[in-house]
Amino acid sequence: MYSLAFSNLFIGLLILTLAVRFWLGSRHIRHILAHRANVPPEFASKIPLAAHQKAADYTIAKTKFSLFMLLVSSAVLIGFTLLGGLQALAVAVFARTGPGMAYQISLLVAFTLISGAIDLPFDYYRQFVLEARFGFNKMSLQLFATDMLKNALIGAVIGLPLIWVVLTLMEKSGDLWWLYAWIVFSAFQLAMLVLYPTVIAPLFNKFTPLADASLQSRIENLMGRVGFASQGLFVMDGSKRSAHGNAYFSGFGAAKRIVFFDTLLARLAPEEIEAVLAHELGHFKLKHIVKRILMMFGISLGFLALLGFLKTQTWFYTGLGVDPMVVASNDAMALILFMLVLPVFTFLLSPLTSIGSRKHEFEADAFAAMHTRADDLVSALVKLYEDNASTLTPDPLHSAFYDSHPPASVRIRKLTSHTPGALRPAH
Repeated sequence: MYSLAFSNLFIGLLILTLAVRFWLGSRHIRHILAHRANVPPEFASKIPLAAHQKAADYTIAKTKFSLFMLLVSSAVLIGFTLLGGLQALAVAVFARTGPGMAYQISLLVAFTLISGAIDLPFDYYRQFVLEARFGFNKMSLQLFATDMLKNALIGAVIGLPLIWVVLTLMEKSGDLWWLYAWIVFSAFQLAMLVLYPTVIAPLFNKFTPLADASLQSRIENLMGRVGFASQGLFVMDGSKRSAHGNAYFSGFGAAKRIVFFDTLLARLAPEEIEAVLAHELGHFKLKHIVKRILMMFGISLGFLALLGFLKTQTWFYTGLGVDPMVVASNDAMALILFMLVLPVFTFLLSPLTSIGSRKHEFEADAFAAMHTRADDLVSALVKLYEDNASTLTPDPLHSAFYDSHPPASVRIRKLTSHTPGALRPAH
């Protein structure tokens, strides 16, 4: 009875999720098309109509592709669960490994490889068709393959030991395994904050110290004003993969470093770069990063506790098309099932995280306006909206549901309230 009820709940929420996402996506497309012919008045003197229409077409293409991918991923989800795909995979893996840790890890590896193989043609299309159509792809096929291989190797080197630890805890540490696993997971996340910028990121990109002495002096003065210490200022060769531009700081504690995409430095004036960086530093000084980490730890603790309960319930497996094994541990299967269905059960909570993220963006903008010129940040944002083909006219409801950043018009309207001067056009 519980199994059937859980199956029905899962199917019902999956249908509801599909309906809501298609409704939001179709609203988004219609709204953008309705405003495609004219640049919004507040941007009319700064962004050409051709750039506005490119952004509209790019956003519509991405939205249509995401809706198609939603159908594919939903079909794959049903195939793995209710149609018996995971059950067949578990039987096949068990026949080759027998019970024990080899079975557990092999099942996770096999599932990961199959999922990656399914995603591969769509990743290729996204990079070499969709992004290329709008002039953003700079990646060669060789680099695409090399990145894929590097990701697989890093995943194996880092992920397999972590999975072994978690599975061992699930099997041998009793009913509170989820608490011990959470401690391990949290320690791993903190370690990655330190290791990623200095060990992993350089495997994919070249990082060179910022060579512009004048810009470096300007940035160091800004960091001194806001009380931020970093390990260095670096330029990343993002242009070898994409024409998109960005800036960020990464790391934790003494390992903090500031990174600029070379595409960003080529496009923005020094005062605009300073303003963009001031926004990023605002996230740090206002403790947004710490708050997000703490929130992530809290959410992961809750989910692991929930998994601790679900993995002991037969209906959790049978309701999702899997017969739990009697002669082998079902811990790996529980992890896979939980990871697969969690987005279906949590999708309607998405706006909560979006609201918090947009609040932090407004706060970081206000921080940047206090320590640099607000119109410099506005000018930089206008250039980035144009260069990245970010739509200026998103559907308000779609934006409220999904977007981690406020809509361009709302964000700039707030920023212009921080300066009495007229907003100068972007060059």
